Amino acid sequence: MKRSSVHIALLLAAMTTGAASAAPSSAHPIRDADRAEILKAVEADAPQISDAALKIWGFAEVGFQEYKSSALLQDQLKAAGFDVKSGVAGMPTAFVASYKNGAGPVIAILGEFDALPGLAQAAAPTKTPIPGQVAGHGCGHNLFGAASVGAAVGLKAWMVKNNIHGELRVYGAPAEEGGSGKVYLVRAGLFDDVDAVVHWHPNDANSAAQSVSMANISGKFRFHGVSAHAAAAPWRGRSALDGVEIMDVATNYLREHVPDKTRIHYVITNGGGAPNVVPDFAEVYYYVRSTDPAVVRDVWGRVEKAAQGAALATGVTVETEITGGVYAMLPNDTLGHVMDANLRRVGGVNWTADETAFARKVQESVPPGAPALDTAKTIGPYKVQEDGAGGSSDVSDISWVTPTVGLGVATMVPGTVAHSWQWAAVAGTSIGVKGAVVAAKTMALTGADLFSNPELVKQAKAELVAKRGPNFTYKAMLGDRPPALNYRKATSGGGE
Repeated sequence: MKRSSVHIALLLAAMTTGAASAAPSSAHPIRDADRAEILKAVEADAPQISDAALKIWGFAEVGFQEYKSSALLQDQLKAAGFDVKSGVAGMPTAFVASYKNGAGPVIAILGEFDALPGLAQAAAPTKTPIPGQVAGHGCGHNLFGAASVGAAVGLKAWMVKNNIHGELRVYGAPAEEGGSGKVYLVRAGLFDDVDAVVHWHPNDANSAAQSVSMANISGKFRFHGVSAHAAAAPWRGRSALDGVEIMDVATNYLREHVPDKTRIHYVITNGGGAPNVVPDFAEVYYYVRSTDPAVVRDVWGRVEKAAQGAALATGVTVETEITGGVYAMLPNDTLGHVMDANLRRVGGVNWTADETAFARKVQESVPPGAPALDTAKTIGPYKVQEDGAGGSSDVSDISWVTPTVGLGVATMVPGTVAHSWQWAAVAGTSIGVKGAVVAAKTMALTGADLFSNPELVKQAKAELVAKRGPNFTYKAMLGDRPPALNYRKATSGGGE
């Protein structure tokens, strides 16, 4: 089987750098007293992390519409002494918060806060939709942003007390779920001077293992036809929905003839309003994924041809809008070892009897064979997974321009999966908040290591250069289009 370019780069990096096979050296490690001080500061901020996480859970704002969520996190950072610039890179809900103390490394922490359509769920252990609410935090981003701010607040307190030089930033990154918000931040050059980036994501287990994610391109195909009475004069109509359906059939036949592990998925977002009216407008929303960005670009081009052929076959027209696109993740083994060590210092998540009972009830809704609940207390083995995960993330674009490291924390019930009512439910409880505090502590400790050890940052940068190649130039998968600020809004006619 032909290896992807990402796989080849990773293999070359392993052969040409020592960072990919052994833990990095620590010429100037921080003291145990420093770590204790940072952990104490984050723990003291736990009530604020909880308050932010649960409020954002209630806001449940979708991509590029997270006005309340973004404002809440910005207010917390301002209160903690950060300078905050909002509305960056053409996105009203994006922001960059900064604390700077002289010359030194620039270390960034990422925060997300967008919800997912169709997952409005009460904080209950059984499926309980919230009437009238269209979205929910089925990927736990309410916890993500709150914990990232908590980590930054605790880390800044340590920097101030100990006169640590450098700049600490928090990037408020909207619309991760399909809107590719961080891509616009990268494209605008907002990470050009950053030395290292730290992030996390909710999970059903604790691990600092680093992995390759899937690159993707997503977009909407809008078909335009001619309306007519479907019974009295159907011959006078040209069905836009026919165009969508023929495109979907053509694309489904394409699946046999694309590289292994390529993913193509879609949903019809507008198929007409009534069966007795030939639809003059229809829309379908597509994703193409692979661990190799070149495969994504090629297959997306073939999907576009399927759309053009469908329009020709049905006598309608079609227009295409790419709404999102991200690279595959470049894992950084140098930083991964550091984060793994810090996660083990912090430890896993401990639940009360009531939380355990809640989790046990949630676990009844998943297929048999789920991991034991007490796995939330443990830390998974460290590794670099090079065969690609099932999802995509706009964090990946950052990983190609600056060393980037992340972890997953057990904010969810073991055995449950993301983008589900189970995750939406637990993200609104103390179970989710406890995991978020673990994440905040781990990120704060990792940030302190990066501020304290210039050699560590140097090694991480060398690994990045080896993996991406010396002649790499970043070019966004979504091209030069402006942010698709309305991509979550329903389309009823010829545009968003």
